[in-house]
Amino acid sequence: MEEANMSYINELSGDNVEFKNQIISILKAELPDEIQQYNNHKEQANFVQMHQMVHKLKHKITILGLEKSYYLAEEYESNLKNKTTELQSEFEDVLKVMQEFVIQL
Repeated sequence: MEEANMSYINELSGDNVEFKNQIISILKAELPDEIQQYNNHKEQANFVQMHQMVHKLKHKITILGLEKSYYLAEEYESNLKNKTTELQSEFEDVLKVMQEFVIQL
């Protein structure tokens, strides 16, 4: 499994520590909520809302440097659009990696 990293955040923020800290703060605030929303929609088998949350989470996947996981999320998003949960387990593994990384920031 791919590991989350700070490469993109460091590249984006350059030497601006304040901006870097803002990005990290946003991740810490938004990621748990977005994952919870995804899980709530999953419990209700709401494919449309799950699709929308996966789309939203893809941006954070990119920010955390998970390039291969981004493509997995794209495929899963497409599957949800077709009302199938194929790749759900793999996508949720990515969410765990992201959560664990963000907690440690």
